[in-house]
Amino acid sequence: MEPTTLTTERLVLRPFAAEDAPEVHAACQDPEIQRWNEVPSPYGHAHADTWVNETVPTGWREDSAYSFAVRLGAGGPLVAALGVHPRGEAVFEIGFWAVREHRGRGYVTEAVGAAARWAFTELGAGRLEWRAEPGNAASRAVAEKAGFRMEGVLRAGISHRGTLRDCRVGALLPSDLGLPSQLPYLPSPTP
Repeated sequence: MEPTTLTTERLVLRPFAAEDAPEVHAACQDPEIQRWNEVPSPYGHAHADTWVNETVPTGWREDSAYSFAVRLGAGGPLVAALGVHPRGEAVFEIGFWAVREHRGRGYVTEAVGAAARWAFTELGAGRLEWRAEPGNAASRAVAEKAGFRMEGVLRAGISHRGTLRDCRVGALLPSDLGLPSQLPYLPSPTP
């Protein structure tokens, strides 16, 4: 897929570029980002350079990951990172982290909403999943504010630093945002 830029009232979501490496490196020094996300620890300058110059462009080119730098306006600071990853037919997973000094302002929730609409309308997603360890309350709060419905806990549902861990899972469907699904959906009957 061709790299895409999304905009909201306050934000610009665009693919990471070489000039983002210093801000990515600075953000990933945060122990909270390292605790909850699969980023190297310690996180060096080479990690940021590889991410923005190799990993992100490859993901877009191979349709294996769509990673966005979330900026406050076109020329503003990096406030978050957000990725959408294919997980199966019409199923995608969303992940994100927020730069410490920009947390609590609704930026990530706003970015997740824009990315979700894009995933449903442009990628053909029929389901967007969010997963995080049960202790990651901030991530869960963002997901819930963005409309994700919590569905339960998956035992050994994610791998983090070589260890399988339980995770909460939530999902957002196109209909949750008033959008049509590109595939039919047959919900199970309610008991």
